[in-house]
Amino acid sequence: MKKAFEYIKAVRLEWFKIVWPSREATVRATIMIFIFAGLVSLFLFFIDSILNWLVGMIF
Repeated sequence: MKKAFEYIKAVRLEWFKIVWPSREATVRATIMIFIFAGLVSLFLFFIDSILNWLVGMIF
């Protein structure tokens, strides 16, 4: 039981060491993720279209 209390105490101490990002940094990172996801989806769409066209030409 003593180890459980020590663990909880250590977790609590580590919790206060966390440095949370600012709202501006969070919004900026979220926008960058959406842009990157959009670019990757467009890239994959074009690759899929080209491969679909090539397979259509072969068969």
